[in-house]
Amino acid sequence: MTDPTLIDGKAFAAKLRARIGDAVPDFVKAAGRKPGLAVVLVGEDPASQVYVRSKGKATVAAGMESIEHRPDADISQAELIALVEKLNSDEAIDGILVQLPLPDHIDDKAVIAAIEPAKDVDGFHVINTGKLAVGEDALVPCTPLGSLMLLKDRLGDLSGLDAVVVGRSNIVGKPMAQLLLQENCTVTLAHSRTKNLSEVVRRADIVVAAVGRAEMVKGDWVKPGAVVIDVGINRIASGVEGKTRLVGDVATAEVIGHAAAITPVPGGVGPMTIACLLRNTLVAAHRRAGLPDPEGF
Repeated sequence: MTDPTLIDGKAFAAKLRARIGDAVPDFVKAAGRKPGLAVVLVGEDPASQVYVRSKGKATVAAGMESIEHRPDADISQAELIALVEKLNSDEAIDGILVQLPLPDHIDDKAVIAAIEPAKDVDGFHVINTGKLAVGEDALVPCTPLGSLMLLKDRLGDLSGLDAVVVGRSNIVGKPMAQLLLQENCTVTLAHSRTKNLSEVVRRADIVVAAVGRAEMVKGDWVKPGAVVIDVGINRIASGVEGKTRLVGDVATAEVIGHAAAITPVPGGVGPMTIACLLRNTLVAAHRRAGLPDPEGF
């Protein structure tokens, strides 16, 4: 990317993955085995299949063991939980990721609750979210963690900055707000029903858009010099019959004229999610082996 306004998440993620790959041999030497990541994909959702394939390739490229389980979409909730419990007891597995969404007949929360918190590399288990909320060490959801890394790389110290997170999901919005609080930002957690939302966003030094609405954040919502992290991934009509294009939650072309920096879609936050999954797996492996956390992660 040649526009200095654009934050190149793809390049940052590649460097992070390379550092993780460099750290894996030290773990293998100390523990006598590779870190292991198990991914469970229920059914044949095309988008999930692509994502799981990318995760598997990245895991192997980093020198880790990649284990995939692909039960049919009609698997019962009890059977899926039994699979998770089997992975919990497998000493070769350091991280467990159950790809969401799950079929309608399965309760996502029940399955996530069945994952051993020490192996919850998605950071979704209530124990990990609770630890994050009170400032204790926890496995943190990958997308917010990657977003924070990009912010700190661009801005350095975030202390005292005014941050607005648009979106209150358990996967992105809430953990993102907690991470920014830990960096001593003044944080507002806004959402689609916030009154005068554009005015709330306009006062922010940092804007994280994770509301799931295509190009919702407009150019005049962003104050000059703000840094914008666009977590959204939305498909809209491309103008060519039968074809679509990917856009974020931010109207990028408009915001570039106001923001000091913004993550593009694609190529911004997305690559960081997989890189941080590998980071979480490496950290989980160290902790499970009784080793100090790897330095620099």
